[in-house]
Amino acid sequence: MTDVQDKKIGKWMLVISWVLALIGLTVIFGNWEDKQHNPNQTIDINDLGEVVLQQNRQGHYIASGLINNQAVVFLLDTGATDVAVPSSLAKKLGLNPGRKKRAITANGVVDIRDTRIESLQLGTIKLNNVRASIHPGMTGTDILLGMSALKDLELTQRGATLTIKQIY
Repeated sequence: MTDVQDKKIGKWMLVISWVLALIGLTVIFGNWEDKQHNPNQTIDINDLGEVVLQQNRQGHYIASGLINNQAVVFLLDTGATDVAVPSSLAKKLGLNPGRKKRAITANGVVDIRDTRIESLQLGTIKLNNVRASIHPGMTGTDILLGMSALKDLELTQRGATLTIKQIY
């Protein structure tokens, strides 16, 4: 091999190394950012079988769970009357839109559709036939876990930790 060919190979190896390093850093920081938004991607269960959640950096309780056996992300919201599902997710989750109605939200009055969630799970907590609503104007992929689900749970907050116990 000539000296010129060696230099070309060396430059390409350097370029490939930088590209791989950037891809690696993107993956690492992407995972870190996801963990900052949802520190409860894996649900902690205490010795009593209760769900234990940690606040995210914004002070919210966000946790991974299941609706109709499909993975979702919940934002616990005691100010929401029902479990609120973005319409972009409703069909994927097998939710059938029911009657139309209007709701008063933080963003004003909106048109929504009633629905029922066959099964909802957060760690060891399992709820069936939960009242919910489909919101066409809701953006993102987080589902608001409102009072139609939380009414059957006991919530205890200490510092940045929320312990949830199912009431039977």
